[in-house]
Amino acid sequence: MDQATSDRIEAAVFRRLLEHLDSRKDVQNIDLMNLAGFCRNCLSKWYVQAAGEAAVEVSDEAARERVYGMPYAQWKKLYQKQAGPAQQAAFEARGKS
Repeated sequence: MDQATSDRIEAAVFRRLLEHLDSRKDVQNIDLMNLAGFCRNCLSKWYVQAAGEAAVEVSDEAARERVYGMPYAQWKKLYQKQAGPAQQAAFEARGKS
């Protein structure tokens, strides 16, 4: 497979991942972190980093809007819930391992 085809496929997979996450707003970032070790915020940071490596400037807020499908503050207001004690304990334990 040539690089251009590989890049197109990887881009399509990334778009599908964002669509999937958008369809699962019930899954909180802390749940993603606890189970998979990454969350929507991680994706936005990776997006900024990859853009920088391609000599393209993308702000943190623009990357978050790309990942969340809306301004981050709006997403937080509409969908983010306070982490429960069990979620927070699992997150803290994960950081110590």
